[in-house]
Amino acid sequence: MLIPVMLGVTFLVYFIISLTPGDAAAMILGNGATEESIKELREEMGFNDPTIVQYANYMKDLLTGDMGTSYSTGKSVAGEIGQRFPNTFKLTFSAIFIAILISIPIGVISATKQYSIFDNAGMIFALIGISMPSFWTGLMLIIAFSLNLGWFPSSGMDGIRSLILPAFTLAIASTASITRTTRSSMLEVVRQDYINTAKAKGVSKKDVIRKHALRNALIPAVTVIGLEFGILLGGAVLTETVFSWPGIGRLMVESIQRKDTPMVLGCVIVFAVAFSVVNLIVDILYAYIDPRIKANYN
Repeated sequence: MLIPVMLGVTFLVYFIISLTPGDAAAMILGNGATEESIKELREEMGFNDPTIVQYANYMKDLLTGDMGTSYSTGKSVAGEIGQRFPNTFKLTFSAIFIAILISIPIGVISATKQYSIFDNAGMIFALIGISMPSFWTGLMLIIAFSLNLGWFPSSGMDGIRSLILPAFTLAIASTASITRTTRSSMLEVVRQDYINTAKAKGVSKKDVIRKHALRNALIPAVTVIGLEFGILLGGAVLTETVFSWPGIGRLMVESIQRKDTPMVLGCVIVFAVAFSVVNLIVDILYAYIDPRIKANYN
């Protein structure tokens, strides 16, 4: 399914960019360009061709491994994305790691202590986390921990300290989603007959939760974690912009403003491929978490 997804995504993005105002040829040549030189460049680069023809030419080059050249910088799209992607991956991986560390324990404890103060507090936290826009969260963290306390830098990428605020900004919403999913899944599992059987055999509550309930409750949680990781890869645009983090999200925003079609398409393709790969990894993990899935497949 990766091939039709790529075709659909690239076509939609290419078509949408073609509708945005601005002249790419004028942007390439700069403010001092004459109308004649702009017309010549427009004809040379095929900007006068119908959108479907331009898209076909782009895809022909893409299939040979050529993602094109940036209109604004004149550099290779693949090269610029290759420099930025590790930064986005570092930020996203840190965010999802923080989210897992916080959400899984809260979800498990909330389920095992249903309707307790801890459960209510955990669900309030999840509700607030889902409700807060990432750009607002980022600004609040900058005001609190950078401007007022001076603990962390407010922008840029300079060591582990500059990673903490943007990583927590991304992690908050994911933590809320994973917590709610883990709690719901655990509540369903702990009511199953095999859990009562394990308790009747004298298995300790800790072992029942860890060895029986949690493992069977992880399938929905892993699904959400995989989806959140893919969403964070493509959705770090606002966070990277707020914190001036040199990742693909910020690069894509800058490229959209300059109507740099090759760069925008390159970023979108990388996001789509990364999301598809993450979903594949999640599917593979299912078989290791629940051997019944692998047995049914075989």
